[in-house]
Order: sequence, then structure tokens, then C-alpha cells
Amino acid sequence: MHTLSKLFLAALSLTTLVGAHQSRAHSRHRRTAVRRQSTNKTYTIQDFYQGEDFFNNWDFFTGSDPTSGNVNYQSQSAAQSKGLAYVNDCDNSTVLAVDSTSTVAAGGNRDSVRITSQNSYNGGLFVIDASNMPVGCSTWPSFWTVGPNWPSAGEIDIIEGVNNQATNQMTLHSGTSQGCTIGKSNSSTDQFTGQVLGTNCYSTENADSGCGVEDTDTRSFGYGFNNAEGGVFALLWDNSSGMSMWHFARADIPDDLTAQAPTPSTWGTPSGFWSAETCDITDNFYDHQMVIDTTICGNWAGGAYSSSGCPGTCSDMVANATNYVDAKWVINYVAVYQ
Repeated sequence: MHTLSKLFLAALSLTTLVGAHQSRAHSRHRRTAVRRQSTNKTYTIQDFYQGEDFFNNWDFFTGSDPTSGNVNYQSQSAAQSKGLAYVNDCDNSTVLAVDSTSTVAAGGNRDSVRITSQNSYNGGLFVIDASNMPVGCSTWPSFWTVGPNWPSAGEIDIIEGVNNQATNQMTLHSGTSQGCTIGKSNSSTDQFTGQVLGTNCYSTENADSGCGVEDTDTRSFGYGFNNAEGGVFALLWDNSSGMSMWHFARADIPDDLTAQAPTPSTWGTPSGFWSAETCDITDNFYDHQMVIDTTICGNWAGGAYSSSGCPGTCSDMVANATNYVDAKWVINYVAVYQ
């Protein structure tokens, strides 16, 4: 989500998306078989964020958007008073919304929300269950983790996309001299189902595409996700084996996860996998906080807008309040297991 170079991505060829999801790069290389998380470990809850206490454990970011988006990020009090951050008493879900009622000039800034977990982590199983994610032209929602002094401690994008993108994009950004790459062969030893977009995870302020993987399930992002009543995303951060990410549509959520006793080794092939054999996990990723946000336009959504199938310009869309009626997260819970 830090990504300044996502403007560059807008020039890349289209993939399997509605409109135009601008991918990073589709270069691939062969790799040997890798060792993915294979133990039968059952994880236990460390932190569980849900309901009335949800906001007690997150900080509201109020600075200017680092990705140059057309948003005014709101404080907790402002967001709650404007109805942009609240807990639904009917189902205990947490809602984080973009303002969809105010008059904003074309190219102006619209109110939105970005929150950061107060706790930081150096590994574990991270899960978000949502029934709705922000959709609409110009939107750029994401759920991610990030360490201090970007990019030194790395960034992990678990959910991310822009405009009318049809499938989720997962990305690692590393920032040290210690190597971090991803590859995918065409052999039966493949350890993930997604499509590789870029193999070098190393990122800087001016070249921060990272090593991305595009999900192949249209229920993993945007309107497809919402029409499937949402679902679950999970990141297994294991310093010894690597990073694995799954998406489960609502109907496919594993029973052990519903029972809060997840055993990821039983979940099948993940959507994305970054092996510790080709990425120094410990040196590149540490002290991460979780972030949930929605920005508008900015470097990626704005840069990709003209080829996304969306009408007019991204700046003009900011002025269309009704475009943001469905630009909201509805989160059932966020959990971290160890």
C-alpha cells in the first residue's frame, strides 16, 4: 500500500480483470521444490478484534495520505461522529467507510478512514473476516501489515486492488540488502495457485512494485467478493518456511477456522506463497502493525484509472458522492493466532 510506483503499473498489460487491473510484471522463472508450512500445528488466539472493543486497540491515522490519495483521513472522534467508523449493533460488525454524502469539488479530498493496530507482530497467523469491502471507480482499499522505517522492516499486502479490479493482489515489499524473491515453475511442485506479477520483492521509494501474486478467484476482490457475501483472508507468517496467503469465499471457510482452532496445513494450496528459501523472512519483515484503509485515486488507482473502464477522470469521480455508497469495509473480526 505504500507503493509510489504503482503509477508505473498502469502501463502494463491487462490481466483477467473486469475493467483493467494493472499488474506489475508477469515475468517468471523456474525454481526448485520448496518447503511450505507442513506441520499439523493448531494455532491459538493471541489477539481478537471484534465488536464494541474493536476501536480500543487501533489508532486512527490523520496525516496526509502517503500514496497521494484524494482523502482526508479522520480522527476516531470525527470518523464516528460522521458515521464513517462504527460498530453495527445488529451483527457486531465493524464498519469503516468513505464519505458518500458530502459535496466535494473535483480533485478535492473526501473523508475516509485509515486505522493501525496498536500491537505489533513478528509472525503468526493473521485472519480477517469481512462481508463487504470498498468498491467503485477511484477506490483503493487494502488490508496490510508494515514495519517501522519503511521499507527497512518490510510490508505485506494481504488485500489490495483499485477501481474495477476483479481479483485480489497480494504483495511483499522488502527493504534490506538480504535477498527476497518469489518464483513459480510450471511443474507439479507449484506451491500456490496465483499468478506471479513480479519476482523481486526489494522496494525503494522510487521502485516499489514488490513481488506480487494475483489471485485467480473472482470472489477474492471487489464486487465478486461482496456478491459472495464476503469471506476470509489469512496470512501465515512463518519465519522458518515463508509467507502463505489464502482466500476463502464465505461458503468455503474451513471449519477449524470457524471454530477458532485453525490448522493451516489442512487448508490446501494457498493463493500465494513466498518461500524462506528465496527470501530472508526474519531480516526483511519484523515489528509489523496491521493497517486497514481506503484511499481514493492516488498513485495506483489514479494512474490506472484511464484504462480501467471507469468513466471520466479520477479527479472528477471524487466529486460524485453516490459513487462511494458502497465504499465501505464491513468487518466481522480480525484475529491474530500464534
